[in-house]
Amino acid sequence: MTTALRWPVGVSLTSWRYLWRTTPLYRDERPGSWNEDAPPPLTDDVDRDDVQWPRDGSGPHFHRLYKVRIAGSELSAEELAERLMANPDRAAPSEFATFQKLRGEDGVLRVNDEFIVRMPGPWDGPVRVARTSPRSFRLVTLAGHLEAGQIEFRASNGELLDFEIESWARSGDRLSELLYDRLRLSKEVQFHMWTSFLERVVKLAGGRRDGGLRIDTRKVTEVPPDA
Repeated sequence: MTTALRWPVGVSLTSWRYLWRTTPLYRDERPGSWNEDAPPPLTDDVDRDDVQWPRDGSGPHFHRLYKVRIAGSELSAEELAERLMANPDRAAPSEFATFQKLRGEDGVLRVNDEFIVRMPGPWDGPVRVARTSPRSFRLVTLAGHLEAGQIEFRASNGELLDFEIESWARSGDRLSELLYDRLRLSKEVQFHMWTSFLERVVKLAGGRRDGGLRIDTRKVTEVPPDA
Protein backbone atom coordinates (compact mmCIF):
# COMPACT_ATOMS: atom_id res chain seq x y z
CA MET A 1 0.00 0.00 0.00
CA THR A 2 2.85 2.38 0.86
CA THR A 3 4.48 1.63 -2.49
CA ALA A 4 1.23 2.19 -4.39
CA LEU A 5 0.55 5.50 -2.64
CA ARG A 6 3.82 6.98 -3.85
CA TRP A 7 3.35 5.89 -7.48
CA PRO A 8 1.74 9.11 -8.83
CA VAL A 9 4.46 11.31 -7.36
CA GLY A 10 7.14 8.79 -8.31
CA VAL A 11 6.05 8.53 -11.92
CA SER A 12 5.89 12.33 -12.26
CA LEU A 13 9.31 12.79 -10.69
CA THR A 14 10.83 10.02 -12.77
CA SER A 15 9.37 11.46 -15.98
CA TRP A 16 10.78 14.88 -15.12
CA ARG A 17 14.23 13.46 -14.43
CA TYR A 18 14.13 11.40 -17.62
CA LEU A 19 13.33 14.44 -19.75
CA TRP A 20 15.84 16.76 -18.10
CA ARG A 21 18.74 14.49 -17.19
CA THR A 22 22.15 15.82 -18.17
CA THR A 23 24.24 12.66 -17.74
CA PRO A 24 26.08 11.84 -21.00
CA LEU A 25 24.70 8.61 -22.45
CA TYR A 26 26.33 6.55 -25.19
CA ARG A 27 23.85 4.06 -26.69
CA ASP A 28 24.68 1.51 -29.34
CA GLU A 29 22.40 -1.20 -30.76
CA ARG A 30 23.40 -3.74 -33.37
CA PRO A 31 22.39 -7.21 -34.54
CA GLY A 32 23.49 -10.15 -32.43
CA SER A 33 23.52 -13.94 -32.63
CA TRP A 34 22.25 -16.60 -30.27
CA ASN A 35 25.69 -18.27 -30.15
CA GLU A 36 27.27 -15.09 -28.74
CA ASP A 37 24.36 -13.52 -26.87
CA ALA A 38 22.58 -16.42 -25.15
CA PRO A 39 22.11 -16.13 -21.37
CA PRO A 40 24.47 -18.12 -19.13
CA PRO A 41 23.20 -21.55 -18.03
CA LEU A 42 21.77 -21.95 -14.55
CA THR A 43 23.78 -24.09 -12.16
CA ASP A 44 22.29 -27.23 -10.63
CA ASP A 45 21.68 -25.61 -7.24
CA VAL A 46 19.16 -23.09 -8.65
CA ASP A 47 15.50 -23.92 -8.03
CA ARG A 48 13.82 -24.28 -11.46
CA ASP A 49 10.22 -23.89 -10.23
CA ASP A 50 8.42 -20.99 -11.96
CA VAL A 51 11.54 -19.86 -13.86
CA GLN A 52 10.53 -17.88 -16.95
CA TRP A 53 12.87 -19.16 -19.67
CA PRO A 54 13.60 -17.33 -22.94
CA ARG A 55 11.49 -19.93 -24.77
CA ASP A 56 8.53 -18.78 -22.65
CA GLY A 57 8.88 -15.22 -23.91
CA SER A 58 7.96 -13.37 -27.08
CA GLY A 59 9.80 -11.35 -29.72
CA PRO A 60 13.51 -10.62 -30.11
CA HIS A 61 16.11 -11.48 -27.48
CA PHE A 62 18.10 -8.49 -26.16
CA HIS A 63 21.59 -8.75 -24.70
CA ARG A 64 22.42 -5.48 -22.93
CA LEU A 65 25.42 -4.13 -21.07
CA TYR A 66 25.13 -0.95 -18.96
CA LYS A 67 28.45 0.37 -17.66
CA VAL A 68 29.83 3.18 -15.53
CA ARG A 69 33.42 3.94 -14.46
CA ILE A 70 33.91 5.40 -11.00
CA ALA A 71 36.85 7.60 -10.03
CA GLY A 72 37.82 8.28 -6.42
CA SER A 73 35.72 5.45 -5.00
CA GLU A 74 35.82 4.92 -1.25
CA LEU A 75 34.97 1.26 -1.76
CA SER A 76 36.63 -1.69 -3.45
CA ALA A 77 34.71 -3.84 -5.92
CA GLU A 78 34.12 -6.43 -3.20
CA GLU A 79 32.89 -3.83 -0.70
CA LEU A 80 30.53 -2.27 -3.21
CA ALA A 81 29.09 -5.63 -4.25
CA GLU A 82 28.70 -6.63 -0.60
CA ARG A 83 26.62 -3.53 0.16
CA LEU A 84 24.39 -4.09 -2.85
CA MET A 85 23.91 -7.77 -2.05
CA ALA A 86 22.97 -6.87 1.51
CA ASN A 87 20.27 -4.58 0.13
CA PRO A 88 19.87 -3.97 -3.65
CA ASP A 89 17.37 -1.24 -2.83
CA ARG A 90 20.30 1.00 -1.84
CA ALA A 91 20.84 1.83 -5.51
CA ALA A 92 17.27 1.52 -6.81
CA PRO A 93 15.47 4.72 -7.94
CA SER A 94 13.14 4.39 -4.95
CA GLU A 95 10.61 7.00 -6.14
CA PHE A 96 9.86 4.63 -9.02
CA ALA A 97 11.10 1.11 -8.23
CA THR A 98 12.00 -0.80 -5.11
CA PHE A 99 13.36 -4.27 -4.30
CA GLN A 100 11.34 -6.19 -1.71
CA LYS A 101 12.73 -9.48 -0.42
CA LEU A 102 10.22 -12.29 -0.30
CA ARG A 103 12.47 -15.26 0.47
CA GLY A 104 15.77 -15.39 2.34
CA GLU A 105 17.47 -13.73 5.26
CA ASP A 106 17.75 -9.93 5.34
CA GLY A 107 21.23 -8.48 4.98
CA VAL A 108 22.73 -11.40 3.02
CA LEU A 109 22.23 -12.81 -0.46
CA ARG A 110 22.16 -16.51 -1.31
CA VAL A 111 21.19 -18.58 -4.31
CA ASN A 112 17.39 -19.12 -4.42
CA ASP A 113 16.58 -16.00 -2.40
CA GLU A 114 13.69 -14.17 -4.05
CA PHE A 115 12.70 -10.54 -4.60
CA ILE A 116 9.89 -8.69 -6.25
CA VAL A 117 10.75 -5.43 -7.93
CA ARG A 118 7.79 -3.12 -7.20
CA MET A 119 6.98 -0.60 -9.92
CA PRO A 120 3.91 1.46 -10.83
CA GLY A 121 0.99 -0.33 -12.48
CA PRO A 122 1.41 -3.88 -13.79
CA TRP A 123 5.21 -3.74 -13.81
CA ASP A 124 6.09 -5.79 -10.70
CA GLY A 125 8.87 -8.27 -11.45
CA PRO A 126 9.46 -11.46 -9.41
CA VAL A 127 13.07 -12.69 -9.56
CA ARG A 128 15.25 -15.38 -7.96
CA VAL A 129 18.96 -15.23 -7.14
CA ALA A 130 20.75 -17.53 -9.57
CA ARG A 131 24.39 -16.84 -8.69
CA THR A 132 26.55 -14.89 -6.26
CA SER A 133 30.27 -14.17 -6.03
CA PRO A 134 32.34 -11.71 -3.98
CA ARG A 135 31.92 -9.13 -6.76
CA SER A 136 28.59 -9.97 -8.39
CA PHE A 137 25.11 -11.43 -8.24
CA ARG A 138 22.71 -12.63 -10.91
CA LEU A 139 18.91 -12.83 -10.96
CA VAL A 140 16.60 -14.96 -13.10
CA THR A 141 13.02 -13.94 -13.91
CA LEU A 142 10.02 -15.90 -12.60
CA ALA A 143 6.50 -16.46 -13.94
CA GLY A 144 4.59 -13.19 -14.21
CA HIS A 145 7.64 -11.04 -14.95
CA LEU A 146 7.49 -8.69 -17.94
CA GLU A 147 10.68 -10.33 -19.21
CA ALA A 148 12.04 -13.84 -19.62
CA GLY A 149 15.74 -14.00 -18.88
CA GLN A 150 18.53 -13.05 -16.49
CA ILE A 151 20.31 -9.94 -15.22
CA GLU A 152 23.71 -9.66 -13.52
CA PHE A 153 25.19 -6.85 -11.40
CA ARG A 154 28.97 -6.80 -10.98
CA ALA A 155 31.87 -4.64 -9.87
CA SER A 156 35.52 -4.91 -10.87
CA ASN A 157 38.78 -3.30 -9.79
CA GLY A 158 41.13 -1.88 -12.35
CA GLU A 159 42.59 1.53 -13.06
CA LEU A 160 39.17 2.73 -11.87
CA LEU A 161 36.24 0.98 -10.23
CA ASP A 162 33.89 -0.35 -12.90
CA PHE A 163 30.28 -1.33 -12.35
CA GLU A 164 28.19 -3.16 -14.94
CA ILE A 165 24.65 -4.43 -15.35
CA GLU A 166 24.34 -7.17 -17.98
CA SER A 167 20.99 -8.57 -19.05
CA TRP A 168 19.80 -11.31 -21.39
CA ALA A 169 16.04 -11.27 -21.94
CA ARG A 170 13.01 -11.46 -24.19
CA SER A 171 9.65 -9.87 -23.47
CA GLY A 172 7.56 -12.06 -21.20
CA ASP A 173 4.54 -12.21 -23.54
CA ARG A 174 3.09 -10.58 -26.66
CA LEU A 175 1.66 -7.58 -24.82
CA SER A 176 5.03 -6.94 -23.18
CA GLU A 177 6.68 -7.23 -26.59
CA LEU A 178 4.27 -4.63 -28.01
CA LEU A 179 5.04 -2.20 -25.18
CA TYR A 180 8.78 -2.91 -25.29
CA ASP A 181 10.03 -3.44 -28.82
CA ARG A 182 7.30 -1.83 -30.90
CA LEU A 183 5.95 1.09 -28.89
CA ARG A 184 9.24 1.35 -26.93
CA LEU A 185 7.36 2.45 -23.81
CA SER A 186 8.66 -0.14 -21.36
CA LYS A 187 12.06 -0.13 -23.13
CA GLU A 188 12.59 3.51 -22.13
CA VAL A 189 11.23 2.84 -18.63
CA GLN A 190 13.73 0.01 -18.23
CA PHE A 191 16.53 2.10 -19.74
CA HIS A 192 15.88 4.92 -17.29
CA MET A 193 15.64 2.53 -14.35
CA TRP A 194 19.01 0.85 -14.88
CA THR A 195 20.90 4.00 -15.85
CA SER A 196 19.48 5.62 -12.70
CA PHE A 197 20.68 2.57 -10.78
CA LEU A 198 24.19 3.14 -12.14
CA GLU A 199 24.11 6.78 -11.04
CA ARG A 200 23.13 5.74 -7.54
CA VAL A 201 25.89 3.13 -7.46
CA VAL A 202 28.39 5.95 -8.07
CA LYS A 203 27.03 7.78 -5.01
CA LEU A 204 27.02 4.59 -2.95
CA ALA A 205 30.69 4.07 -3.81
CA GLY A 206 31.50 7.60 -2.63
CA GLY A 207 33.18 8.48 -5.92
CA ARG A 208 32.40 10.39 -9.08
CA ARG A 209 31.41 9.27 -12.54
CA ASP A 210 34.29 9.14 -15.03
CA GLY A 211 32.81 9.97 -18.41
CA GLY A 212 29.30 9.03 -19.49
CA LEU A 213 27.21 5.91 -19.11
CA ARG A 214 27.60 3.33 -21.84
CA ILE A 215 24.77 1.08 -22.98
CA ASP A 216 25.51 -1.58 -25.60
CA THR A 217 22.66 -3.67 -27.01
CA ARG A 218 22.72 -6.73 -29.23
CA LYS A 219 19.34 -7.71 -30.71
CA VAL A 220 18.83 -11.36 -31.62
CA THR A 221 15.80 -11.87 -33.84
CA GLU A 222 16.02 -15.67 -34.03
CA VAL A 223 15.82 -17.51 -30.73
CA PRO A 224 15.97 -21.34 -30.61
CA PRO A 225 12.64 -22.80 -29.41
CA ASP A 226 14.38 -24.86 -26.69
CA ALA A 227 16.22 -21.88 -25.17
